[in-house]
Amino acid sequence: MPALIVGNWKMNGLGEDIAEIAAMAGSGGRGLWIAPPFTLIDRAVIVSAGAVKIGGQDCHANEKGAHTGCVSAAMLADLGAGFVIVGHSERRRDNGETDAGVRAKAIAGKAAGLEVILCIGETQGQRDAGETEAVLAAQLEGSLPDDAEALIIAYEPVWAIGTGRTPTLDEVAAAHRFIRERLAARFGGAGHGVRILYGGSVTPANAGELLRVDEVGGVLVGGASLTAQSLLAIAAAA
Repeated sequence: MPALIVGNWKMNGLGEDIAEIAAMAGSGGRGLWIAPPFTLIDRAVIVSAGAVKIGGQDCHANEKGAHTGCVSAAMLADLGAGFVIVGHSERRRDNGETDAGVRAKAIAGKAAGLEVILCIGETQGQRDAGETEAVLAAQLEGSLPDDAEALIIAYEPVWAIGTGRTPTLDEVAAAHRFIRERLAARFGGAGHGVRILYGGSVTPANAGELLRVDEVGGVLVGGASLTAQSLLAIAAAA
């Protein structure tokens, strides 16, 4: 199975930056996934011309209602999005999202026909305290939907996001093997088919070695996904 390369633009991108997605689509970027800000999703779907899958960075758990400023999974699907990211560490930190809330969003995304990238990961303090596996187990237990269909897990050690730091390859491998074990325990055989991405300061320089690690089925890329040149270099490393 080819490695999955997912770009998360976070709160970056104006209309002029759509040109980067067009360049990805037209320069060998077929199979890339990009989550631009909500304001660019419809234009990104158009310029990607089906070559790059476009998704949302978050969704509300409800399909509609009195939730000012929120976007539902159904709205994302209506714009042509094909996936949604839920539980990103920045949402958990900045917006106080809980495992139960992330689970509700994952269920909503699947119900709208979207593939769901569900993020988990430990802080530096938790890793230093030897709590990595306990944290990952708790997040999986509380955040996972009822089945493995259309589900992707992204392991993002919080301390490596945007810092330029990455875990050692052995640490990445250990975390991904542990996640696989938990998925298999939860979903049986279907748990072995869930792709597990690594996210956390992925760059063209380190993507190749990260993608060779056991149980790493792709990468979730932040800042390095903002330009076609950088993200295509990561795709080439795959």
